[in-house]
Amino acid sequence: MALPLLPGFSCDRNLGKEKFHKSQHWGFCNNVAMLVAEDKPGVGGEPLPGQKLKPKYSVFPEGMGSDVPAWIAFDKQVLSFDAYVEEEVPDKNQELYRIRHCKIYFYLEDDTIQVLEPRVKNSGMAQGTIVQRHRIPLPPPQEDQFYTVDHFNINTEVVFYAQKYKIIDCDQFTKNFLRKMGVRLNPPAGRPDDPYTKERQKIQDSMNPLRPYERIDTLKQFLEHDGHVLRFFCVWDDPESMFHDPRELVLHYYLSDDTIDIKEIMPVNSGRDTVPLFLRRDKLPKHAPTGLYQPGTITSRTVLNVFGKLAGNRGRYLLDNRKTGEVHQEFYRDSDLKIGAIINVWGRKIMLCDCDEFTKEYYRMKYGIQDFTPVPYKAPPPPKPEKIFPPYTGFGSEEDSLCSCMGLLPKPPQKDFKKFMEKDRSGMESNTLRFCAKLVTDSPVDKDRKFIISYFLSDDTISVFEYTQRNTGILGGKFLERGRIKKPGQELFKSEPSEYFKAQNLFVGATVCFHGHNFLLVDADEYTFNYMEKHANEFPVADIGFILKKLKDLAEPHSREIRQLFAATDPEHTKVIQYDPFRHLISSITGGAFSEHEIMTLGRYYGVRDEYEMDIHFLLAVAQEQLKKNSFENFEQLSAVFLYNDREKLGVLPQDVCRTICKSFKLPLADGDLQTLLTVFEDDHKQVEYKKLVDGLNWRENRIPAFQTIKNEDDWSGQPLSLPVKGIKYLTLLDELFGKEE
Repeated sequence: MALPLLPGFSCDRNLGKEKFHKSQHWGFCNNVAMLVAEDKPGVGGEPLPGQKLKPKYSVFPEGMGSDVPAWIAFDKQVLSFDAYVEEEVPDKNQELYRIRHCKIYFYLEDDTIQVLEPRVKNSGMAQGTIVQRHRIPLPPPQEDQFYTVDHFNINTEVVFYAQKYKIIDCDQFTKNFLRKMGVRLNPPAGRPDDPYTKERQKIQDSMNPLRPYERIDTLKQFLEHDGHVLRFFCVWDDPESMFHDPRELVLHYYLSDDTIDIKEIMPVNSGRDTVPLFLRRDKLPKHAPTGLYQPGTITSRTVLNVFGKLAGNRGRYLLDNRKTGEVHQEFYRDSDLKIGAIINVWGRKIMLCDCDEFTKEYYRMKYGIQDFTPVPYKAPPPPKPEKIFPPYTGFGSEEDSLCSCMGLLPKPPQKDFKKFMEKDRSGMESNTLRFCAKLVTDSPVDKDRKFIISYFLSDDTISVFEYTQRNTGILGGKFLERGRIKKPGQELFKSEPSEYFKAQNLFVGATVCFHGHNFLLVDADEYTFNYMEKHANEFPVADIGFILKKLKDLAEPHSREIRQLFAATDPEHTKVIQYDPFRHLISSITGGAFSEHEIMTLGRYYGVRDEYEMDIHFLLAVAQEQLKKNSFENFEQLSAVFLYNDREKLGVLPQDVCRTICKSFKLPLADGDLQTLLTVFEDDHKQVEYKKLVDGLNWRENRIPAFQTIKNEDDWSGQPLSLPVKGIKYLTLLDELFGKEE
């Protein structure tokens, strides 16, 4: 019993529907309104009552594969069928019908069909593409429909434009696809032979050539070994030479045609004429030189005259398969060539002494030879006399003076361009080590002078600047021009190159002498400490592993006393001590064997660092400086993209989305700096406030004043500055040195 059509009792028939379009059924034909489509569906594409829609394309089972369209899912997938066509030949007595084999390709992406016939030599028919690729309609009376995948099966017939094609088989992919479609495959049918072609083949097989013919196939050897050449290094002791000096030769054996050529290596100033080749490329006979043969004696074929002079001028010739009377010549093959062998090159005895790697691999793979010990044929070269350079004259630099002794044409000294490109300033990487220093002097005026020593890793140069102090009477600024500095105590006029200060000679606590001024390095900036610790293999004073091993060798005999000293320094048992007591303890334990830099490395490694907040103004100033240098001004477009991605218009976006947008605009910021900026502008829900981020980066409208990289210089007193750590975890250090205490 159906429910009455009352409010609340009837369900909405359009519930869940998404399409409500109307199909076009009526149109104009020759300005006459008429029904133009009877098979079109109703509203929303649903069939009308009593209407059965015919699919225009192949229908695949639902629930299999993905939901992508067929032109994507079946891209480059083709069903291949083997078929044949039987054609009548009414105007020839030799054949009544003709069998033509062909291939039928069904393209799954768009239901197009292509028919190809393999080309047969001397067939006399236009072969190749019989039916070009397109959708083929069904035969009448269903010409309004097209072939789909359901119309194909093995051992069936299909009609393309009144031509019947008998499908006899298909490939494995087609079989698997049709089985998945639910098609029950018929057994394969046999392929009939064309009677006329079969008769022609019998006649052709029974025919003999009218003239003697023997096939000599050299194409296979050429195709397999074209470009493959064996190379041997040879020597020929010329007996006719005045001084019997050996002649060095290079023998090339061409595997493509078994030919040999030889080239002579002419030494410099040998006095001999240079010729292109010692032996031109040809097959090399083993027993040459021999007597001259008459023309026609050496041929590739031997022919016999059967009747001789009995038949007059008309002879009967046959090919002699036994090659009676043939002149046999032996030529050198690859099996005859090996290291240590002596070959005959037209009467000259040449010894093979060595070969290249390709030749060794060839003989190793083909003949299993493993011993390729070369035959020594060259006298050992005399030792080169040591070059003795004159001492430095004092004019110009030492490198420039040394280059004038290298050749007749002086050349400027070459700089290490690779090192310059690797260690030059790039972005936030300055590749410059900066140290705070003071003068080592007894003068009360010079004791309080403060200097900044910069070491440039790109070219190993050093510059010194003096910090300006008020009311000292000393003008600060540039103290020493940038350049390479020689180590003190070296002789000026000498032949050996001078030694210069390297980056390893500069560390906290070191005393260096620059042109008679002794400097004590008392501190370094954070970049210098980080760079030296990152490249610990180049700087032993920053290698924590080397320092621990050195400290263990010195302190292991007194492990108990050292534990007591550290425990006495920590009366409250906090397991942490301040840096100054730690420094004094390490100095007393090592007896001054540790430099100040090594102690600071220990303190940095085992220290408890202060938690500090990032100075947002300093960070934005660095970012604005980078954007300004790279001329980045697309802030309006960046803000528009942020706003477009904010669908709910809350003013915040996830950090990964903001990072992707910034990367798409190619912001000239390092990954670490960009990550820190996004973290700074996060709210309590870990969402980035993108409007504040763009305003902070906009150096055009919200310019932040220039920043100083070195802070609190007025507080520098010439003493070692305190490290940014709260204390030193000494128990961890003692456990790694002496093991855990029971």
